Amino acid sequence: MGFPGTWMTESESMVYRVVPKCACSTIGQIMFYSDHGRFFDGDIHDAEKGLHKWAREDSQKLINANVKTHNSYAFTCVRNPYTRVLSSFFDKICGIQRNGKRYRGNLVPLLIQKYGIEVGGEDGTEEFDQVKSFRRFLLFVRDTIRW
Repeated sequence: MGFPGTWMTESESMVYRVVPKCACSTIGQIMFYSDHGRFFDGDIHDAEKGLHKWAREDSQKLINANVKTHNSYAFTCVRNPYTRVLSSFFDKICGIQRNGKRYRGNLVPLLIQKYGIEVGGEDGTEEFDQVKSFRRFLLFVRDTIRW
């Protein structure tokens, strides 16, 4: 049993169940601040110290124990589904990720081919009909939920 996508303060005062695209960077920074009195210098997703994360093997036992015994405040954050899918489209489908590549490798080419979505060219800087492409992306979302 485990709790993937979970972060916990080093002081074990709070546990956060991460939901992507739902303020996780901001929440992670606040958690870091609560223990250290300063914000993490950089992207909190890149922090390898100062915050327990399920992705770090050395944190898993601590998170597991804390969650099972309910020793601290545990929470998650969700957002309006429409704004989440809109953000996902522009950040994950049209945008270029921090590593300089497209999100999930073959997903964008598949969406371009199967749904006719435009994403602003190879580097995401070209003009395109965003409304038309977003509507086509919603067809992909519908199909993914349906099947």
